[in-house]
Amino acid sequence: MSRVNGTHEIDERSRGKYIPIKDEDFRLAMFDKPLPCFGCGIGWFSFLLGFAIPLMWYYATILYFANYYQRDPRERTGLAASAIAALIFSISLAITLAVVFL
Repeated sequence: MSRVNGTHEIDERSRGKYIPIKDEDFRLAMFDKPLPCFGCGIGWFSFLLGFAIPLMWYYATILYFANYYQRDPRERTGLAASAIAALIFSISLAITLAVVFL
């Protein structure tokens, strides 16, 4: 077995042995754990549940503007989608109320 240029690792892989991957950046370990809310994250869960309960969009919008995604950057897209949905819902609600009452 030769240890030159990592051939030791290649030999062990070819024999079916697993070699642990050593990350240089310790922050990458945060992606090992699954997201909350059935693995899709709070943002996407709020986005989907918002079609039944629109207040969930506003909850996710508050989390988005409170920088909740700093804890886990994978949450950012779902929270942003919920914030956009809350904006669209608010505008459509305002237009509907203006048409009905004016």
